[in-house]
Amino acid sequence: MNTRPQNICADLGISKHLLATRNLCAYAEAICLEVVELSTDGREHLLTTQAADAWRSLRAAAQRDGITLFIASAFRSIERQAEIIRRKLMAGAAIEEIIAVSAPPGYSEHHTGRAVDIATPGSPLPEISFEETPAFRWLVKHANSFGFSLSFPHAIASGYLNEPWPWCFKDVILVI
Repeated sequence: MNTRPQNICADLGISKHLLATRNLCAYAEAICLEVVELSTDGREHLLTTQAADAWRSLRAAAQRDGITLFIASAFRSIERQAEIIRRKLMAGAAIEEIIAVSAPPGYSEHHTGRAVDIATPGSPLPEISFEETPAFRWLVKHANSFGFSLSFPHAIASGYLNEPWPWCFKDVILVI
């Protein structure tokens, strides 16, 4: 199996033209990761050391303000991203529909080990309703001071739908 992102995308039916029209950035896959949090089902959420330290500081500050945050998803390999898209294709979704909400393999901030999908108790994920929670309002006000920014605000050039739960630690290194 060829694991080069361009080849994986081609195998999934994601053309170079479609990638170009979306103005997507390619991201290198992180190598050095650490467990930053465990989900209730025991799944490990991995981040780079710098992003993990920033996440712990952000989460502690939120907790001091009465806001509980947890990671719903963190690092995803390029191959895992391909598996997600394959599953959606097998369920009958069109590739254009899929990549409106799921980054093509090689183009997800999650590959960097710096991106987290953030959740809070009582708010189902992934739901746009997260945007109405005190947790989201806290993140909008404070996350930047910990180096995190909202990945997909309302108006973005990449064509993704608005999603209030993905946040990324700054300093992401782009593949050129």
